[in-house]
Amino acid sequence: IETFLNMIENSMFEEEPDVVDLAKDSSAFPVLYEPRSSRLLVRGLGENDLDEDEEDCESSARLLGMSFMNRSSAHRSNSSPYTRQAPPRSCPRPSARTMVVCVLFLVIVCSMTMTGCRKPNKTSPMETIFPLSTSGELFPWVEYRLPHSISPLSYDLTLNPNLNNMTFTGRSVINMSVLHNTKRIVLHSANLNITKATFKVRHYVTVLEYKPRQQIAVNFLEELKAGQYCVLTLDYSANLSHTYDGFYNSSYTDKDGKKRVLAATQFEPLYARKAFPCFDEPSFKATFLIKISRKPDYMTLSNMPKAKTTQLPNGLMEDEFERTTFNMSTYLVAFIVGDFTSISQNVSDTLVSVYSVPEKKEHTDYALDAGVKLLEFYNNFCEINYPFKKLDLVAIPDFLAGAMENWGLITFRETSLLVGKQSSPLEKQVVASVIAHELAHQWFGNLVTMRWWNDLWLNEGFATYMQYYSLQTVLPNLEIGNLFLAVRFRALDKDALNSSHAVSTEVNSPSQVEEMFDSVSYEKGASILLMLNASLPGEHQFRKGIIQYLKQFSGSNADTNDLWNSLTEVSHQNVSEMMRSWTSQKGFPLVTVSRQGDQVTLTQEHFLLTSDYATHTSSLWNIPVTYVNDNCSVAPECRQVFNLMTKSGTFKMAESVKWLKINYRNTGFYIVHYGDEGWTALGDALSENVNVLTPEDRASLIHNIFALSRLGRVSFLQVNNLLNYISNETDTSPVTEALLQLSNIYQLLCKRQEHSLVARMKNYIMHHFGSLMEKQTWGEEESVSNQELRSVLLETACHLKEGNCTQQAKALFKSYVESNGTLRIPGDLQQAVFNVAAQSNEDWETLRDLYSHVTFDAEKRKMLRGLASTQDAWILHAGLKGDVIQTQELPLVISTVCSGFTGYLFVWDFIQENWDSLIEKFPVGSFAIQSIIKSATSQFSTQAHLDQVTSFFSGLKERGSQMRSVQEALETIRLNQRWMDKNLVVLQNWL
Repeated sequence: IETFLNMIENSMFEEEPDVVDLAKDSSAFPVLYEPRSSRLLVRGLGENDLDEDEEDCESSARLLGMSFMNRSSAHRSNSSPYTRQAPPRSCPRPSARTMVVCVLFLVIVCSMTMTGCRKPNKTSPMETIFPLSTSGELFPWVEYRLPHSISPLSYDLTLNPNLNNMTFTGRSVINMSVLHNTKRIVLHSANLNITKATFKVRHYVTVLEYKPRQQIAVNFLEELKAGQYCVLTLDYSANLSHTYDGFYNSSYTDKDGKKRVLAATQFEPLYARKAFPCFDEPSFKATFLIKISRKPDYMTLSNMPKAKTTQLPNGLMEDEFERTTFNMSTYLVAFIVGDFTSISQNVSDTLVSVYSVPEKKEHTDYALDAGVKLLEFYNNFCEINYPFKKLDLVAIPDFLAGAMENWGLITFRETSLLVGKQSSPLEKQVVASVIAHELAHQWFGNLVTMRWWNDLWLNEGFATYMQYYSLQTVLPNLEIGNLFLAVRFRALDKDALNSSHAVSTEVNSPSQVEEMFDSVSYEKGASILLMLNASLPGEHQFRKGIIQYLKQFSGSNADTNDLWNSLTEVSHQNVSEMMRSWTSQKGFPLVTVSRQGDQVTLTQEHFLLTSDYATHTSSLWNIPVTYVNDNCSVAPECRQVFNLMTKSGTFKMAESVKWLKINYRNTGFYIVHYGDEGWTALGDALSENVNVLTPEDRASLIHNIFALSRLGRVSFLQVNNLLNYISNETDTSPVTEALLQLSNIYQLLCKRQEHSLVARMKNYIMHHFGSLMEKQTWGEEESVSNQELRSVLLETACHLKEGNCTQQAKALFKSYVESNGTLRIPGDLQQAVFNVAAQSNEDWETLRDLYSHVTFDAEKRKMLRGLASTQDAWILHAGLKGDVIQTQELPLVISTVCSGFTGYLFVWDFIQENWDSLIEKFPVGSFAIQSIIKSATSQFSTQAHLDQVTSFFSGLKERGSQMRSVQEALETIRLNQRWMDKNLVVLQNWL
């Protein structure tokens, strides 16, 4: 059958060789065909395009002008929201050859279909299923993506928010160009009550709405002709959103205990449509002129500088902002109404300002200083100056995301922007990282935007890579390299699962768009850019290619191939050939090393944790393998490169070489297995001299060997042999990675109530790290790297209830409370101190009282984690309610509660009981929901828990059952179960 289907498709191609873009919807287009995975799909039906999800039989039936039996009117209930309508024109009559081929194809398909297909009626026209709009009329569009027959040129938006009753009215005037003849305009609108619609000047039109896809449409009796310009004006009203997206209301309590309200926006990825009717897809760029009314004692902000303020007859003020000087996507539009104060500084003809609520103005200095330095860096690096006259950085009291890169008006969580004058370097590192990320977006995402969400990594991967690259140059004292290394390890962990996805992958629904905001788009995207930069020959080839990319696509949209083409043009290397394997397929390679005499053989395979040996996939990568050996290992010039493009490859090395380290400084996105002899040689070398390898190389060895042990390729004896050197380790990244891996095992054993093994694992950790823990001081520490090291060591020691640690923490907390706020706990010690304090009932109450009054946000968040570390179910419900604890902190609360012995059980019950409330607060598929699911399930390791999780999520259906994060959760539980069942006896012997 498959061969026959291929013959059919080939013959049809001989008849109709061309393919028309779905989006070009002129009814003059003929019916065209395109094969896809041995299926026959209708790619365009003139004015009536089809969903690609339609069944094979139905697609075939439509080609021949037939009805599909189980969707025909004779078999459909009256309550169905779908009906049929013949298009205004019949299709061209197919050739006799095509008709014969189609009939044969139809017979085969119907024979494989439960319900079958009706007999063809050769005289009937093709029919398309249209959904019903809210009015009961047919909605004229059936695709998730908008048609490209209309292109918006500019928006004039007028918004009138009422912060007393939390509503707003608006007017959206959209100037448009007709690209292809059409009888309709289709755009987005969500939860907006459209009260009036006019087309051009005086022509009133009817607006149809199809809520499932958040689309509205205007039909016309006569075609709009290509080349015409037209204006659609929509008046509407709506409630301010009570979640964290769209145009939403927020509130906070000021220093006098008074509740203050404000309204802010969060439009990425799909929520501009909740604030104004618009073409809410990244490729529909336009300019925006925005007017917002306000009370006299409030202020407004938007993307552009304020042009003028007008007194309105009703006593309100209306602020009008300049029209944006560049076309931009709707998700980057932003506006805020509230009471803020600011500090400012001019740099490179741009006024940079940092805004906060008035009582936190003193916490804005560092952000302004970092923002100014980073803006200058990006202007120089990109060789394109930031294009707007002003750049505002605004700390929003109630904001779900870490930050949002709205062009000219970047919004932040307060914890991501504000730091006190006495803040630790580690706290400043967090703020500087977020600012660097969002400023990078002003070029990577705003100036050049991905065409569609499948290439989100072009925005987020670039911004992530540039945040680390820029800080290493601008603020080297923040020692950002350790953090970048750690996030690359975590991206590898996620991408080792079968539930992962390609960096550039198909996206067809709102939840799929939301799920693109994950570590694959961010950290893996950044990791492959690091690998590419490290592998290109010559100085600055990567930067030159990036500049070429930005200049060529400035003000427009691009896809992944556009980036590779720009880099290829500049570097004269076939970048596309190398990098396509890293963006078009999920996962990453395992490189296995073997030596025989002077010959080194490298082989690659897909590293997949759900496969015993990961050899069942045919994936291959073009791998720039870097390596060092004991002849020369630490200096950058020691690095050598070998390109592995096939299943295996060989190179020569002196027989006298004792050991070989692949993936120098972990710049490549892959895992290496050295074989027993290779691991032993590396372990012996480290035991003799820790500094024989760089800290990054030592950390990557630790990450690799634990990953291989989970895969079953390395025994715990070999893991233990490598870790024998660790008691002499003093660098942050190897210690942090080793403690994380051991803590993961410790937590799994705790949740399985393997009390004997838990005690022995504690002893193992203390044996290897106890002396380093004892060396840590409890005073101020200036080095960021030393703060990172001290923080992880003391948090671990106190969590394991190591006596000296808990005593020091209790004493420091007591002094802090008795000083009435005059004594400050060093920032990197606060988490350990607050965690210990929360363990006693008396100090827990004290900590809760402190939490409700402290104004410094980073410290407040650490107090919250301390409160949540006690597994009190009250804190979960308080976070969901959002009064004592802001709902934006609920994912953090859930993650922290799950770390406790019984807390993960509270969380799992809480999620099942409150799922509907959770997805009202956080969109299905969003990063918040991903985090909640992972936290609640990642420590399950029994069949009973696997059955519970499977049963719960399978019953959700449209409420989230198809999320990738659910598949990841189930996969992780199976892995945990298999690992524990296999290794409990091994651990008995190992520990």
